[in-house]
Amino acid sequence: MKHLNKILLAALAITTFSCNEDFDHPIEDIEITSGDADFSTYIALGNSLTSGYRDNALYKSGQENSYPNILAGLMKAAGGGEFKIPYMPNDIGGFSNLTGFPGKLELKIVDGSLSPVATTATATLDNISAAGPYQNMGVPGAKSYHLIATGYGSAAGLLTSPATANPYFVRFASSATTSVIADAVSQKPTFFSLWIGNNDVLGYATSGGVGVDHNETNNLVPSTYGSSDISNVNVVKASINEELKALTAVGAKGVIANIPSVSSVPYFTTVPYAPLSPSNTTFAPLIDELNATYAGLNQVFDALGYSERKISFSKTEASPVVIYDKDLTDISAQITAALTPKVGAATAALYGMTYGQARQATKNDLLVLSSSSVIGKVDTTRLSNLMAAGLSQETAAKLSIVGVSYPMVDKYVLTEKETAKAEAAVLKYNAAIAELADSYNIALVDTYSQMQKLSSSTGIKYYGQTYTTTYISGGAFSLDGIHLTGNGYAIVANMFVDAINAKYNSTLRKVYPANYPGIAIP
Repeated sequence: MKHLNKILLAALAITTFSCNEDFDHPIEDIEITSGDADFSTYIALGNSLTSGYRDNALYKSGQENSYPNILAGLMKAAGGGEFKIPYMPNDIGGFSNLTGFPGKLELKIVDGSLSPVATTATATLDNISAAGPYQNMGVPGAKSYHLIATGYGSAAGLLTSPATANPYFVRFASSATTSVIADAVSQKPTFFSLWIGNNDVLGYATSGGVGVDHNETNNLVPSTYGSSDISNVNVVKASINEELKALTAVGAKGVIANIPSVSSVPYFTTVPYAPLSPSNTTFAPLIDELNATYAGLNQVFDALGYSERKISFSKTEASPVVIYDKDLTDISAQITAALTPKVGAATAALYGMTYGQARQATKNDLLVLSSSSVIGKVDTTRLSNLMAAGLSQETAAKLSIVGVSYPMVDKYVLTEKETAKAEAAVLKYNAAIAELADSYNIALVDTYSQMQKLSSSTGIKYYGQTYTTTYISGGAFSLDGIHLTGNGYAIVANMFVDAINAKYNSTLRKVYPANYPGIAIP
């Protein structure tokens, strides 16, 4: 959609501006010490955010600018030791021999506008454990219970359905039967960082809420969970507890981070709920015809007592998209029955099937970033189905415009009710994480509050440079809208430094985020 291109173009002046000359804050002559901590063997555990994943892929320069690598560099001045990373073999990322693992996103000029485009992965999946052990043990895609799962690094587990292994751990697992936590503990860490639990709710959110909330089902068997399900809080707490128990049993001290709100990242906040502008030369000519077409349906909504579902488009301001909402009462049969005398059984049935659980979006609905690629476009599958049912191509096309005449499917929209489920899970996880941090007497990083601050209009400022969660122009988030840039990971590293220094009386320095890479502009 054009609105995304405008966002990209507007970001250029900001993202290309360097603030290195603004870094005139004097460096105090403070002795750097470890305080009550021992940084000699630092292990970082977590998921993609720990690994340095960015731009929808794990690639070498992203790993180099991960927050654990930044922390390890700061710890060296306070007695920190070697920090090895299981580097990907190139700066593209992805696996050429696995489906669903493309290379990183890059900004490219497409049809005259800047757009994120996936690169083609060229490297194959290989095990590099012989060069280990590795201290950054972040595994993209890992949920809380995956870190304690044996066989999570088994290549054979990639071939099962569903898969029981993760290719990113397969790369550096010491054996096919080990677990992430076992390989970590075998290194006898003196200090650890743990940031896990994001994916226990994020998969649900990024899929538009198509999964199951196991805080409602009370299912405590994670092996039965789908990839888009919300994990039960007791599973998350028990898993993290087992991980902390194993780490502290070898005498390690450490730091744990809680989970950010799903609504504080640009993947859910970039695409507006009302993107259909009358100034759009493609959309504007359709408004009168659309309103005339929806008039009969709106009369049915009124007659059935569902006036809140009426659909109309404004000629003076941007209008909301039309969405499918599975939580609405299904009135397909009632619509069909009401319209049959007026338009015939076949057309009435089509309207009933299409709009039985449809409405226009509200400001409380979150459109995921990927929705920008389909809004206002003709859904080709819908088009083919309608033509097969006997409609002309012209008529079928008019009834297949995503978000306009054809409701956006569930995966593109996190409705208000679905957002509430995700947010409730995050709060439950964070309460459990805080309790565990206190129980094990380790430092706690409140990324939930810090990300809310980052997502505010004022953002977070470092020496004259302001960072926000605004897509691209905010500087903190990469092109996938979920993972951070080098600037963003540096900000997170500073959050960890603050928590570590406060808990262990250490004096680790913080870093200047502008010294780390942001989004590359072609």
